[in-house]
Amino acid sequence: MNLSMTGELAAAYHSGSQSARVVTEAWGAANLFCANCSSPTLNRLRNNVRAYDFSCPNCEFWYQLKGQQSRIGNSVNDGAYKAMMDAIRSDATPNFYFMQYNLATWSVKNLLLVPSFAFPASAIVKRKPLSPTARRAGWVGCNIALNLIPVDARIAVIAESRISPEKEVRARYRRVKPLAEINAKERGWTLDVLNAVRRLGKAQFATSDMYAFTRELEELHPDNRHVKDKIRQQLQVLRDRGFLTQAERGVWGVK
Repeated sequence: MNLSMTGELAAAYHSGSQSARVVTEAWGAANLFCANCSSPTLNRLRNNVRAYDFSCPNCEFWYQLKGQQSRIGNSVNDGAYKAMMDAIRSDATPNFYFMQYNLATWSVKNLLLVPSFAFPASAIVKRKPLSPTARRAGWVGCNIALNLIPVDARIAVIAESRISPEKEVRARYRRVKPLAEINAKERGWTLDVLNAVRRLGKAQFATSDMYAFTRELEELHPDNRHVKDKIRQQLQVLRDRGFLTQAERGVWGVK
């Protein structure tokens, strides 16, 4: 993987956003790989393919690349709110590569991979509609709250210009892939509870420790009136998917 991008491609464009898109996607076509299989490359798609930038030539997994100059923090800008929510509900979300690049040197500083099945609805934050005077008046965008995605599924491919081996990235992807087996409607609960487990920061914890997140989970899932029951159920789901062990009744170990 080469950290340098072909900045000369930007010379043909007047728009900063368009030139950045062309340069970053050209870099992606030359450097991105599939985390789901052994393919060392991804195919770049036509510009009019909605919501996707690349596909794997072997397993046909879809990927989207989002680049920005600023640090990748707790939140990143995304597109239309409704489109993203519909994609999550229908299990049609692409795998995302989030990139931070240095414009002065046209080089990649950070690259984060989030698998398609790791986006809970709680992580999609609706933005205010565009003003009536805007070109797309009334359009509603969204931000992706990365801090609401379990840390297991935030896979560093490049961290402060340090490149992770493809083997390591694929191993981390396989580690979380059992989440894809869960029905999309239920998976949001599983992801939210897994995120809470990681935030506990304990190697071993009791079910009662998780009840500290009851109010928060009630707000994320207002249609469920039995949140503590749901927490217990989801801890069992995480155990069955290999994220937890059960030492004894009501006592869990983190893997």
